[in-house]
Amino acid sequence: MRHGKFMGMVAALAVMVGGAAAEAAKCSSTGANFERWKQSFAAEAKENGVKPRALAALMDTTYSTATIRADRGQKSFKLSLSAFMAKRGAPAIVSRGRSLKNSNAALFASIEKRYGVPPGPLLAIWGMETGFGNVTGNQHTLSAVATLAYDCRRTEYFTEQLYAALALVDRGTLSASARGAMHGEVGHTQFLPKNVRLYGVDGDGDGRVNLNSKADALASTANFLKGHGWVRGQGYQPGQTNFGAIQGWNAATVYQQAIAIMGKQIDGR
Repeated sequence: MRHGKFMGMVAALAVMVGGAAAEAAKCSSTGANFERWKQSFAAEAKENGVKPRALAALMDTTYSTATIRADRGQKSFKLSLSAFMAKRGAPAIVSRGRSLKNSNAALFASIEKRYGVPPGPLLAIWGMETGFGNVTGNQHTLSAVATLAYDCRRTEYFTEQLYAALALVDRGTLSASARGAMHGEVGHTQFLPKNVRLYGVDGDGDGRVNLNSKADALASTANFLKGHGWVRGQGYQPGQTNFGAIQGWNAATVYQQAIAIMGKQIDGR
């Protein structure tokens, strides 16, 4: 974005924010009032310390009907475990995962040494989420998160995600034009913005966190699991110590079980 255009957007934003009502931004189940909601939310965000760069990015978002449609249509999590694993291509994930474990042995050894997490569950998550980085999504990230923060279904949860996304834009970790999955997840293992802030790490040593980097994404995923109670050397099947960390990754029971099963098959344990 050219500097002059950016400054013009900031000036226009200041006028809108300054004139916005003091009342809290209100959710809605349709996109009719999204533009009004953005102005109200921007006023709140400015009071909470969000800087002009991120506020301008917020005002550039659009209501995403595709995100709402995806949010309402997550039917695969209601399948049986066997049907879910078949639908997600578990045998192919395990086969490719074993190959990638061997070809990236040094990376996985480094991650396990640092975080205590073996390759299996990381590869299972990587394969399940994006087909090992092949399909990371093309939805405008800020628009997806803003849409879900505006929507009444999970307003509080995605309001936190939106504030996290704006903070990432402020510090340059997330581009205002970033694209990812339908709910605002980004990178090889599909981190929501709040988790990027909490668990994102530099896995390739280039001095920045970029979840579109394989090494950063896998190290960050291991850091997430460690942050959710992963204990080095303990098992991760249902009923074992580290299964709780996998449960922290995704709330769906079939997803949790699938990761544990595929991880074990990849690890050969």
